[in-house]
Parts: sequence; C-alpha cells; structure tokens
Amino acid sequence: MQPKVTRKSAKQLLNKASGFLQGYTHTLNPYSGCAFACSYCYVRQMPVALFHDGEWGGWVDVKENAAALLERELVKAKRKGPVTIFMSSSTDPYQPMEYAERLTRSLLEVMAAQPPDFLFVQTRSPLVTRDMDLLELLGPRVRVSMTVETDREDVRRAFTPAAPPIPARLRALRELTARGIPVQATIAPVLPCSEQFAERLAGIVDRVCIDDYFMGDGSKGKRTERIGVRSIYDALGLSDWYSRDAYARVHEQLLRYFPQERVFVSQQGFLP
Repeated sequence: MQPKVTRKSAKQLLNKASGFLQGYTHTLNPYSGCAFACSYCYVRQMPVALFHDGEWGGWVDVKENAAALLERELVKAKRKGPVTIFMSSSTDPYQPMEYAERLTRSLLEVMAAQPPDFLFVQTRSPLVTRDMDLLELLGPRVRVSMTVETDREDVRRAFTPAAPPIPARLRALRELTARGIPVQATIAPVLPCSEQFAERLAGIVDRVCIDDYFMGDGSKGKRTERIGVRSIYDALGLSDWYSRDAYARVHEQLLRYFPQERVFVSQQGFLP
C-alpha cells in the first residue's frame, strides 16, 4: 500500500534532543511518518502518530523546505556551541520516497558544507549507500547505524514486511565499510535470530549496538506492550523471545565474536 503523501512547510527542523538522546543537542527528522511501518515501532505510541489521521505507515508528510531551513538553523545553533545531531528519531530518513524526493540527500549537502560536530544517521535502508559521497566528506563526524534486528528473513517478514531485506542491509554495511565511513550494526530491537548471527556481523562490522523493548522504547516496554507486538511472537511459536532474557542470549553471542568494548548496550550505542 502506498502511503498518503502530504507536502508541508516546516517551521522548525532542528529540535532539542532530550531523554534517551540527551547526549545530542538536536534531533532531525526529514519526514513525519514512515512507510516502513515496523510492527514494533515505539513511534506508534507517540503524539506524532496518535494525533495524525490514518494508520502508522499509511501517511508521510514531506518537509519540502527542509534544506533551506536547516541551513539557517545550523548557523544559529553553531553560534551557541557544539552541534550534535541524531537523524532520525521518529522516521527513517531513507524510507522509499527518498528515492524520488532526495530530501535527506539535500540535508546532507547542507551539512557537508556546514558540518555539525557530529551526525548520527539511523536507518534500515540500503539507500543510504547512494549518499556515500556526502558521508565521506563528513569523515569522523558521522556514523551510520544500520538496523539489523535479526538475520532470519522469515522473522523480518513477519515483523517488518515493508522494510528492506536483511541481506541488502548487510551488503550496504559492507559498501559503507569499504569506503571508510564509520558504521555500526544495530540490533534494535532484538528479534529471534540464528546462532550464527553474531558471527555473520563480525565479518562485516567492528562495532555493534544491541537494544530491546524493555530498555529502548522509552517506557520500559510499556509502549510496546500497548502496540500488541507480542501476538506476532505467539503466531511464530517464538513467545520465549519476548522477554528480557532474549537480549542476554544475543549479547552473550556477540561477546564471543566482538571485543567487549565494541559491543554497546542500548543508549550508549547511540551516543556521539
């Protein structure tokens, strides 16, 4: 299903970061809404979704004046001190419409010309590799965090049928790494996976972050519980994975293939 697209003129693009992202000065969301419509997305329980017409995933607002606005806001923000940006906190900057809109790319062009002190790019889309030329210009000031919540395609299809396949995300990580762009694989949230998951990631990246609903949804798992994602686990016969123990299992697996200092847990893996 194609989402309903609305073009809007944003009044503000850089928003003050707080809570889970308190290590950043600002968050930056090129779009409102997200066509990937992941079943477990905590944004479903946030005001941006709850007070918008239509189901989450069925609408996307395009901030068509974003680049010009960011250029002005960056100048002002830099006058006040260091600027660290998390992109994005409530949407995927590389969701499908970015292929044609090129909105996120226009923002990277602004930041390549006026670099923030640090930019964290959170996505689950291989489309990020299109912008490697701009990411390279940011050098150590950027990190691309690719969500790879499982290595099982059957699990991915059950939880996030509209999201890109896992093999494509792993290929994107390889390409980014080959170009010298700082990356991490982000297992967030931990979904049912194979015993070979950590080994597969270790052959691609040297840094991983792991998170689950109970640490990462902003309400100790209560938001996720309200969404009703548990029913997907039950339907797959994998109910034991919907627990705090699931994180511990995969964390232990990661420590067999990564140095402890390269395995980050929840908030510490997202900080500048």
